[in-house]
Amino acid sequence: MEGTLVPLGLWAMIYGIVYLTVRRKERQALIESGRDAKIFNMETNVNPSLKFALLLIGLALGALIGNILEEFTALDDEVSYFSMILLFGGIGLLVYYFIGRKKASEGE
Repeated sequence: MEGTLVPLGLWAMIYGIVYLTVRRKERQALIESGRDAKIFNMETNVNPSLKFALLLIGLALGALIGNILEEFTALDDEVSYFSMILLFGGIGLLVYYFIGRKKASEGE
């Protein structure tokens, strides 16, 4: 366990430094060209609690469907639970995206 935390921390630090450097260059290029940095503020009119609600509902449905798949099919329990939780969690986030996009188009 201890042997994996150090390389993981090193890669996280490298990623953070690269991310911040690229972000700074992007913003500086926008300032030099005279544009507004408003494109980085992706605010929607949708309540952020809705995202977490849809995600948790999707995870719960995924666990339920995973249990049903485990009982009535030949799938292993790890495969059925893991795949369904990820699938329904992703569907919940996708639903949130479409709701946010609809609200943003209505607000403009």
